[in-house]
Amino acid sequence: MAAPAACTRFSDNYDLKEELGKGAFSVVRRCVQKCTGHEFAAKIINTKKLSARDFQKLEREARICRKLQHPNIVRLHDSIQEENYHYLVFDLVTGGELFEDIVAREFYSEADASHCIQQILESVNHCHQNGVVHRDLKPENLLLASKAKGAAVKLADFGLAIEVQGEQHAWFGFAGTPGYLSPEVLKKEPYGKPVDIWACGVILYILLVGYPPFWDEDQHRLYAQIKSGSYDYPSPEWDTVTPEAKNLINQMLTVNPAKRITASDALKHPWICQRERVASVVHRQETVDCLKKFNARRKLKGAILTTMLATRNFSSKYDAHGRSIITKKGDGSQVKESTDSSTTLEDDDIKEDKKGGVDRSSTVIAKDPEELRIVCPTKTFSQHSTNSCNSARKQEVIKITEQLLEAITSGDYDAYTKICDPHLTSFEPESLGNLVEGMDFHKYYFEHVAPKSSKFLNTTILNPNVHLLGEEAACIAYVRLTQYVDKQGATQVCQCEETRVWQKKDSKWQNVHFHRSSNTPPFSYPQHK
Repeated sequence: MAAPAACTRFSDNYDLKEELGKGAFSVVRRCVQKCTGHEFAAKIINTKKLSARDFQKLEREARICRKLQHPNIVRLHDSIQEENYHYLVFDLVTGGELFEDIVAREFYSEADASHCIQQILESVNHCHQNGVVHRDLKPENLLLASKAKGAAVKLADFGLAIEVQGEQHAWFGFAGTPGYLSPEVLKKEPYGKPVDIWACGVILYILLVGYPPFWDEDQHRLYAQIKSGSYDYPSPEWDTVTPEAKNLINQMLTVNPAKRITASDALKHPWICQRERVASVVHRQETVDCLKKFNARRKLKGAILTTMLATRNFSSKYDAHGRSIITKKGDGSQVKESTDSSTTLEDDDIKEDKKGGVDRSSTVIAKDPEELRIVCPTKTFSQHSTNSCNSARKQEVIKITEQLLEAITSGDYDAYTKICDPHLTSFEPESLGNLVEGMDFHKYYFEHVAPKSSKFLNTTILNPNVHLLGEEAACIAYVRLTQYVDKQGATQVCQCEETRVWQKKDSKWQNVHFHRSSNTPPFSYPQHK
């Protein structure tokens, strides 16, 4: 471990390199230690914008990370406090997310899933042995040390981690990510280390079939499923999973935390420690296919959340009490500064009004797990005025979407770029399951494949569904129907499903992210001379 540099400046020990990631109040950059030439990742936090309470959280995270030294945990090497900035120097992990790596593999079996969860359990067991509960185990926090085959899985992000004494259970607050929350947290009961094991059970379930055990678009029903432990093993995908794997999941997803298996006992389970004899080695192509879709959904949600975090509408300028509810983590943010696929929550960051309800002077994600929802900002409008305003903004979004599609079908790249953010991100079949950023990928189609005339093309938006994310952001989902005339003169019709995230910048809507399903590319129609 690098020697602490408490009495020196960061620049005395390290050279900063390129940016690796960015949040509202922090940036992650590659850095090189001057005395050794070793590479690390430096998380640079602007402490001027942190409240006293969030400064305490930062110190807690650093304290926890310092005492966790394990090959399956992203290691903290240095913590340097300067006047306006705090530097946390971590391992430089370059392999990306575990779940993204799995879908890129040529072969993936139940035995591979066993090896993955073993490494995750090793990291969790180390945490628990050191009195640490992670509280936010999920795919986004499972990274690979490098791109090399067989690289170690690394557990990251201890921003929600807490310290406990022995097997202590207490109410530490509502914290975590919805699909991975344990029943005891949702019931607001005392909890402890077993919450991490529940999350491991959810992760293992996904590792085996590519989708989660608990899923519902309605938050009420999702939490009801979790609290009752209502999951099953549907055919045909689970028919090929060994009974031992299901047995381990059952012991992890036990509703009563006192009866839930521990990390140390899970590591002794035959499906883990005797994998060569017990776990199947048959390639699971269906799991890989499902996992691709699961990853795409996670990334899409992450893009929507990023848009919400970046939109000024979610800042303190709408807060009558001078508090930032969403974007400013330093002022009591509920949503972690990240691009997580799912919102990470902490309930002690939200203050309730005198009537016991959530303060709705700003856009918030309500603290009560039974009332988790997006609440639009309210002003001094009547309900009728508010509804009319919302309806008008929804029509704006539909209209600008139609204009964008018109630019695509006519091959008008200039018009397209005026409507899109320069850093537009997208998921589409042409990108082979990868998240694409920027305009170059799309420019190729305009220059080489786009029709020279839209005379024989007609694009229609069907079933548009607009979700307003405050006043300056929106998401629209729709079916795109395209009619065209083929080379034989016959009329053909094709369709695809699209979701676009819009953000208002300088009073103009810009497309910041989109997701398109099916294998019908925007320029697959015949060109006409």
